[in-house]
Amino acid sequence: MILLTAFAIAAVCSYMVYRIVGNRIASAQPKTTSVVVAASDIKLGTLLQATDLGTVEIGGTIPEGAITNPQEAINRGVISDLYRGEPILESRLAAPGAGGGLASTIPPGMRACAVKVDDVVGVAGFVTPGMRVDVLISGNPPGDANPVNGSKVKTLLQNIKVLSAGTDIQKDGEGKPQQVQVVNLLVTPDQAEQLSLASSQTHIQLVLRNPLDNQIAKPEGTAVGNLYAGENQPPPPKPKAAPAPKAAAPKPQSQTYVIQVYNGSKQSEQKFSSGEGNQ
Repeated sequence: MILLTAFAIAAVCSYMVYRIVGNRIASAQPKTTSVVVAASDIKLGTLLQATDLGTVEIGGTIPEGAITNPQEAINRGVISDLYRGEPILESRLAAPGAGGGLASTIPPGMRACAVKVDDVVGVAGFVTPGMRVDVLISGNPPGDANPVNGSKVKTLLQNIKVLSAGTDIQKDGEGKPQQVQVVNLLVTPDQAEQLSLASSQTHIQLVLRNPLDNQIAKPEGTAVGNLYAGENQPPPPKPKAAPAPKAAAPKPQSQTYVIQVYNGSKQSEQKFSSGEGNQ
């Protein structure tokens, strides 16, 4: 009886110690949450499928907007590039039902305007999605009062976001296919009208800028004639001053004539001005 009682007491104490130690160990370990991640590198505009997704366990606080259920990400478009193992956030996906492609990356109220650029800009890879550019136009302004200066360049738009950059197959004047560098810019409807008109009437050049630089400059524009104007060039002649009007010559004062008239024994005097005296 003594041995059985000792074994029973030892078993109860061991179970209590096991529970207490187990609870402390469990509370000391951080809780993990299953988060949906990209199973491979995913390009902008891709429509997510189940094979593109994976899950990982993240301890502690998960990123804000992280998706925990893979079904919430399937058939949604990607609005920015995703990399393998990166958690998929709501802000990186288009709204449900918006589909994939470039259209899903356009915010409400904005437009994507395609602009043809030269090979130097496209091949060099300077203009890539997410960067900021300024749009410059050059040409001969219609109705220029001083055509001697030649072509002019002006900054049309500033701090414009690039949605995509690549090549497009278009036909030249003879109907032959040719590759053209095309950049899609995120603009407002008013800016889209300006770009559309500038594409057909002027030459467009994109200028890369720092994404953190939000300052809007106010350049005056430059003409070809200004490029050849040196610092020692004589100043332009001053316009001649208009001659001062001549003062009117003073009118001569009229003279008065006195004529004495004798009529018998009577004498009288009559006065006449110069004009009347001549008559």
